[in-house]
Order: sequence, then C-alpha cells, then structure tokens
Amino acid sequence: MADRMLVEVWSDLVCPWCYLGKRRLEQALERFPHRDRVDVVWRSFELEPDAPATAESRADLLVTRYGMTPEQAAERDAHMTALAAEAGLEYRPDLVLLGNTFDAHRVLHAARAAGRQAQAKERLLRGYFSEGRALTDADTLVELAAEAGVDADTARAAIGDGSYAAEVRADEREAAALGITGVPFFVLGRRYAVSGAQPAELLLQALERAWSETVEGAPA
Repeated sequence: MADRMLVEVWSDLVCPWCYLGKRRLEQALERFPHRDRVDVVWRSFELEPDAPATAESRADLLVTRYGMTPEQAAERDAHMTALAAEAGLEYRPDLVLLGNTFDAHRVLHAARAAGRQAQAKERLLRGYFSEGRALTDADTLVELAAEAGVDADTARAAIGDGSYAAEVRADEREAAALGITGVPFFVLGRRYAVSGAQPAELLLQALERAWSETVEGAPA
C-alpha cells in the first residue's frame, strides 16, 4: 500500500481564482482524515507570459490592454472581492500591480527546494492581492520570501543567476502536455484532475476518491 498522495496545483500568482482555489483546497484538506499524508506541490503557470516586466496599475491595464470598461472591471472586482471574503481572504484590487510572474515562480521553486514552498506561496499571494506588492520587483520578492522562511541570499540568487528557470519551463511544458489552459488546475495522485477554484466540498470529494484509488487501492 502506498503511504502518501501527491496533489499538484498549477497556478499563477496574479490569478485571484488561484488564491481562492488555494484556500478552498486548504479548507478541504482540513476535513480530510489523511491530510497529514498528502504532499501539495505548487506548479508554475504563467497566464500572461508577455505581461510587463515592470508592474503597472491593474486598473489601467484592464482598460488599455484587455479592453474592459471601468464599469465592467468594477463589477468583476466586486464579485471577486465578495468570493474572497467568504473564504476569509482580503482582496484589494485597487492596490494590485500587474506584471510578469516568471521571477516569482523561480522564487517558489527555490522555496520548494528549501522546504518552504507552501509558506512562500501564501506570502507572495497575500503580498500581491492584499498589500499591493509588486512581484516584478526583485527586492520585494526577496523580502516576501525571507518572511516565509526562505534564505534571502537563496531567493536573490534564484532571480539573479538564472536558477530554477528550467524548472518553471518544465512545469509549463507539462501543463501544455496535460492540456491545461486555465488555472487553478489540480492533479490528485497523478490520476484525477479538477479544473478551477471549485468549492471545498467538491475538492474534498476528489481527495477522497483519489485516496481510495491511488493509496488504499495501490498494489502492496
């Protein structure tokens, strides 16, 4: 019988649905009796690989880059803010600075190597969505990673010397091979997939089914 189950989540750090999906997965795991035997790995996915290298006002980009009217943007933001609040998250779209996330994903891979990926993922998401921190800024990434328990020099090296670029690209190639076009995307036990920030109850059901078939039902 297998001892543990792997849960992989492809997501991006500037995706509010990914932040919501992370919290809903955590809520599902709180109710999952085998949660101490589940390993969660955060995989890289860039929704906008050509996003600005220097963060810009999200409100402005929604109009100039994505063609939304201010009214459409406000309506979408109000909906997302309410959903985030229901999950216990603070979403401040008025503070968000949108930009490229490649370096942030490299920092997350460095954090994983240091055994602090979950903490770094949470800190970067909170910094971005609740505090208006620019994830395109190297000093900001290092500061947030250090607050999550990642050695500052390790985080800075991941940005400055090209470290973990191959790991980010490998995640993205695997996402393409799996047919992932939107995030968050959950893969449980390498057998089941759940697309989108589904309710915690649905994620719990997926965990139970994947556990039953990949751990309890695995060959001895």
